[in-house]
Amino acid sequence: MRAPQRLLPGLQCWAARRAGSLHTPEGGPSTSTAALGVLEAVRGVATASASPAAPQQQPAAAASPPAPAASAARFDLDQHARRLREQLEGPRLLVQQQQLLQQQQRQQQQQEQEGPWGTLLAGRAAPAQGGPGSLEQQQRQQQQQSRRRRLDVSAIPMLRVPSKRDAPAPPPPAGDPRAPSVDWREIVERARRTQERVGGAQMLTDTFSRKHTYLRISLTERCNLRCTYCMPADGVQLTAGERLLTAGEVQRLASLFVSAGVDKIRLTGGEPTVRPDLADICSRLSALPGLRTLALTSNGIALKRQLPQLKAAGLSALNISLDTLRPDRFEALTRRGGHARVLAAVEEALRLGYDPVKVNVVVMRGVNDDEVNDFVELTRDAPINVRFIEYMPFDGNVWSDSKMVPYRELLASIGAAHPGALAREDDPAGEVAKNFRLRGHRGTVSFVTSMTHAFCGDCNRLRLLADGSLKVCLFGANEVSLRDAMRAGASDEELALVISAAVDRKRAAHAGMFELAATANRPMITIGG
Repeated sequence: MRAPQRLLPGLQCWAARRAGSLHTPEGGPSTSTAALGVLEAVRGVATASASPAAPQQQPAAAASPPAPAASAARFDLDQHARRLREQLEGPRLLVQQQQLLQQQQRQQQQQEQEGPWGTLLAGRAAPAQGGPGSLEQQQRQQQQQSRRRRLDVSAIPMLRVPSKRDAPAPPPPAGDPRAPSVDWREIVERARRTQERVGGAQMLTDTFSRKHTYLRISLTERCNLRCTYCMPADGVQLTAGERLLTAGEVQRLASLFVSAGVDKIRLTGGEPTVRPDLADICSRLSALPGLRTLALTSNGIALKRQLPQLKAAGLSALNISLDTLRPDRFEALTRRGGHARVLAAVEEALRLGYDPVKVNVVVMRGVNDDEVNDFVELTRDAPINVRFIEYMPFDGNVWSDSKMVPYRELLASIGAAHPGALAREDDPAGEVAKNFRLRGHRGTVSFVTSMTHAFCGDCNRLRLLADGSLKVCLFGANEVSLRDAMRAGASDEELALVISAAVDRKRAAHAGMFELAATANRPMITIGG
């Protein structure tokens, strides 16, 4: 057995390496039970080498004493094995104790959440107390508790707490910006009693003989940007999805308006391209008999990839919002990135043949008013209509007249940069913008002057919001819910009466800009512009 004795130091060293150096802190936790087996095997070799074989006739009492080297090797291996067992067993016990503590904490939290119902259903006692010596007993008790919790809950009566979404929307208090201008319930009930009817252009003609032929439909309140003039800094309360108009409801209401004389519909948001059924809605609306123009206003972030499909679905006109040509300023204004994607959307619209491609620019003093002539340059070689919009007050956008740049100031700035080049264009019927063309430019520039030169006398537009509310004036606070009337079973004839009553209450003009700034209204993002 001298050969095994010679191999013993090498095997011992290999086993120690296999187990990880037990003399270093990082070695212990990384060991495996296989290393412990190797140590046991090497210890067996050491024991065999320490007791050399004797003839069968030799008495046991005559066995020779173990060699000193072999005894020392066996002692070292015993020490290695003991330390390895401790390092393997220690983490396991620690993990078990941690798991037990976590389970007790979860049970306590669950009991607090469930209240008396949880205690009644669980039927469990308090967990057993004890130290590490009672660990197995505690685990058995936990297993029994888990088995007791496997109950047939189908026989237990369920207590359902009503959801806010299940409850009908309470009527807004007096003075609320969403307070209805008409009571649709009263109108529907009267129509059912008297068989009263209204139809054709009469439905959309107000008491000042203004005929409304332009409907703006907001498809969503959601947006993938957070523009400072549109979205309040602390966000907005979004309407629950089931309270928004479905594609079928949009189609039904749009058909009703078109049959009464609306010939132009614009889809807005929020951001309409975040609505997954946008192309389907475009297909439905573009097929309505009598509709001449189906337009879209978008921020352009997700527009490029959708535009070919939207054009095929019947989208005939396009506005893209872009308030700056500088990427860093774009991020400051929108609180998001994506400037290059908006420019790509403009290029894609030009490639697909939209003429003109309208670019909406909200001008704010000290923010982007130094870029006015840069935007004008976009019209030199492309059929782009840049529309400069006066900064308007809405809830949460911290409007100030000092930030509003009047259109005449913008016009003077452009005229100074292009002397004698500006010429006034004829404004189409119902057009709210003042249109100009620069000599030698393929495109045009326009000014939307809602603040300094209101166009209320010729206003021909109505707004259907994403939640189904009809808003007859952008700056008016009163609304009426066509969604509620429709979902309550109102017929098209009854809906026409509700619409007619709301249109009849449209005022001759909205208030001045300072009065508007003090008037409660929705945030722009929930109106759609």
